[in-house]
Amino acid sequence: MNEIELWIYILESINDELDHFNSIEKQLIKNESVANNIKALRRKMILAMATFCKYEQELKVEYEYGDVEYDAKRYKHHEQKRESYLQLMKDYNAFKIHIYTLLKVYHRK
Repeated sequence: MNEIELWIYILESINDELDHFNSIEKQLIKNESVANNIKALRRKMILAMATFCKYEQELKVEYEYGDVEYDAKRYKHHEQKRESYLQLMKDYNAFKIHIYTLLKVYHRK
């Protein structure tokens, strides 16, 4: 449960960062493909956040009312969720590196 709450918190923070990257793109970079990448990444993050929130609710209900034991099947399901989260983080880090590479072109006079 704590891990999922952390994932959701990080995704919310990334959403805030994407707002800042969007402002930077509009004011400085002015590149349509970057703007589209920001939108696509934001969509991915929001869908993932919704999935993780739903998963968190399922776990809460199971914890309170369920009688299913934590077994290999549940472990495998959680590992799939973790892998999807890690893939999102890889995608986001690649995006940040791309943005920072574009920003290297600009320098102070």
